[in-house]
Amino acid sequence: MNESAEIVVAHQPFTVRRMVRWIDCDPAGVAFTGRFTEYLIGAVMHFYRHIGWGPGITGQANVGLPCKHMSLTFHVSLPPDTSVNIQIHVGAIRERSFDLLAHAYLDDGRLAFEGVFAPICIEPQSRSGVPIPQLLRESLQRHLTDEGARP
Repeated sequence: MNESAEIVVAHQPFTVRRMVRWIDCDPAGVAFTGRFTEYLIGAVMHFYRHIGWGPGITGQANVGLPCKHMSLTFHVSLPPDTSVNIQIHVGAIRERSFDLLAHAYLDDGRLAFEGVFAPICIEPQSRSGVPIPQLLRESLQRHLTDEGARP
């Protein structure tokens, strides 16, 4: 058995399996609301590594990807030992920012939660916005969905 809290299980669509741990839960026995943000960001960080971008990746353009916008919608409570498969797709790609769309499914296929993580490209020293580098844009386009951007 894999004891990891999360693991990449598919590359197309890009999917991270996350196991809800007891420590993630409140006294009522369900995952704290704040843990869902951690689940979303964890899946996004795996996606960044998959496309060869983001924190810790060297050899790419000098561009940071801080979060400009994030939203989550919860559909079911998650008790300990629940497994969710978080699929990441690319929504809108703009000049300096883009949307990563997340849909987390239970093993029975029900939607557990959905979210949007929208980073913006910046030059790290000045912290000013810069256009999305062409190599990043090309990597993102391989995961583009017709679902569109956030509302």
